[in-house]
Amino acid sequence: MRFISHLDLMRLFMRAMRRADFPLKMSEGFNPHVKLSIARALKLGLESDGEEAVVVLTMFVRCDDFCRRLQAQLPEDIRIKNAVLV
Repeated sequence: MRFISHLDLMRLFMRAMRRADFPLKMSEGFNPHVKLSIARALKLGLESDGEEAVVVLTMFVRCDDFCRRLQAQLPEDIRIKNAVLV
């Protein structure tokens, strides 16, 4: 999984969240996109055990439900460790 670029990883998470049917908050404007942000963009070829991401939802989803539903849509090499309500 270390050879996936930052933009491809963002696209992977957006598609997985749509398949998991989360109430995603979209940006406003001409080309709306999911309000998703990954803290650091890793260089191609590097891997990490603990990346942080922020996603904005329009409705409340329990953290354990979020992790379970999202993990079911992701490849087995990408694991969701936990989710925190901010």
